[in-house]
Amino acid sequence: MAGLRRMFGPSKKEIWRQLSSEIDARYVDGGFWKGDKVQAVHDEWTVTLDTYTVSTGKTTVVFTRMRAPFVNPGGFRFTVYRKGMFSGIAKMLGMQDIEIGDESFDRDFIVKSDDEMRVRELLANQRIRELIARQPHIEFTVKDDEGWFGVSFPEGVDELHFKTVGVIKDVERLDQLCRMGAAYKQSPDVAL
Repeated sequence: MAGLRRMFGPSKKEIWRQLSSEIDARYVDGGFWKGDKVQAVHDEWTVTLDTYTVSTGKTTVVFTRMRAPFVNPGGFRFTVYRKGMFSGIAKMLGMQDIEIGDESFDRDFIVKSDDEMRVRELLANQRIRELIARQPHIEFTVKDDEGWFGVSFPEGVDELHFKTVGVIKDVERLDQLCRMGAAYKQSPDVAL
């Protein structure tokens, strides 16, 4: 067992327990059927950090995600992700990409929103841009709910949702993810 630990490093469970302790969060052992998760509570926010797996038929891909339901009466939506090899073509064909005025951020990321002024205001926060930029693969968005097989949200409640490919086992990076976000201070009354 010590040989495996030297080869692969500490387990996800060890790292996530350490993170829970450092940020005063709760580590939830999911047992055999459910995945483990970390839940941090700050004011009216409950931030849940977990992993999930998507099968593509011949292979499976594991994602780390951070989710936080919040009251969003105006229905504000946005998505931020890194530019890829086809982003230029998509922009030429009319895909939305809001520029926020930070040259390096605008060069590296696609920003979409239903409210350009509000997303610019959100991303005017240098700390949020820095936290996003530190993630090598990222999709940061506001979702309506968890979909057919997930939690359904009440009217006016949405989810701040972050996902990245792979299992994150870097405590500093996990801590950065838990610090992202801003919204109303009203409880959404949703459990993940």
